[in-house]
Amino acid sequence: MEIGAYSFGDTPLNADGTPGSTAEGIRNLFEAIVHADTQGLDYFGVGEHHTVSMPASSPGAMLAAAAGATKNIKLGSAASIISTDDPVRVYQQMTTADAISGGGRIEITAGRGSSVETFPLFGFDLRDYDQLYSEKLDLLMAINNAETENVTWSGSVRPAIDNLAVVPRPVKGKLPLWIATGGSPVSSARAGQLGLPISYGIIGGAPHRFASLAELYRQSAAQAGHAGAEIKISVAALGLVAPTKKEALERFYPGWRNLNVEMGRLRGWPAPDKNAYLAQADAPGAYYVGDPDEVAQRIAHLHGYMGHMRHFLQTDIGGLPHEHLLESITLLATEVKPRVDRLLAKK
Repeated sequence: MEIGAYSFGDTPLNADGTPGSTAEGIRNLFEAIVHADTQGLDYFGVGEHHTVSMPASSPGAMLAAAAGATKNIKLGSAASIISTDDPVRVYQQMTTADAISGGGRIEITAGRGSSVETFPLFGFDLRDYDQLYSEKLDLLMAINNAETENVTWSGSVRPAIDNLAVVPRPVKGKLPLWIATGGSPVSSARAGQLGLPISYGIIGGAPHRFASLAELYRQSAAQAGHAGAEIKISVAALGLVAPTKKEALERFYPGWRNLNVEMGRLRGWPAPDKNAYLAQADAPGAYYVGDPDEVAQRIAHLHGYMGHMRHFLQTDIGGLPHEHLLESITLLATEVKPRVDRLLAKK
């Protein structure tokens, strides 16, 4: 089981509660990735958002910088919103990071985007949501699967490519390409049919309910003739690890509340309910908030349902103090991971 973290960047808060500098949020994210590598964490994903509170708008740029400052950790987008980006540029940015890393540590996770701010920002029509994703994923796969630098592709959402070079190429074969989903059966079936690994973002409800989607994914892959190492599952979730459960709950709640207040303004959500937070922070809820023993046990328990090979947490939300993020990363790498390994070895 690989254990990791992911982030959309987290803009720190000023003393009066107003947003601080987005630049500082980016610098904090870079520091967190380097710290994760030194602590022995397996994976760090950088998501794509375009908001003041979550300013990591360019995963490729961040991963290229991190690739040059780390040695062992796997780095990926979590996710790249390919619907509103150009797959050629996404691929070039990620293979640039791959070259800087020395090869074999960079991954792409292709997502639609649960937040839709990229559509007006980049001038796309939300009514084209499905078509944009389907065609651009096809282009991204065509580039990644090409046996030479030259690529040929045509579709309706961007100009065709006729035997043109897309460079740089990965150091070692192809880049790992994942499908991101928040729980859509269509996405699970699509990933299986394409023979691509799938990453489930579980941010609410009981995680074990995703077991049926994992089964759909594996069945779809088998029916399409796909098997082997590429048929694999990862799980992304919210969570924070602290020395004690009490500390974890107290540290994570203010940022969770801040984020839900912001999302409520944007999406019409109701006011955040602390009882709902506490319910989600205990099994079988979706938040992995606790001490190393509890978090490890819950990851191992979910593995019994999902059979996933990677579990990674988003911790820095709503202005979480940076030192709490760094401590959570340390505990994930040095305390949670060995416990998960021991628990799974007993099965």
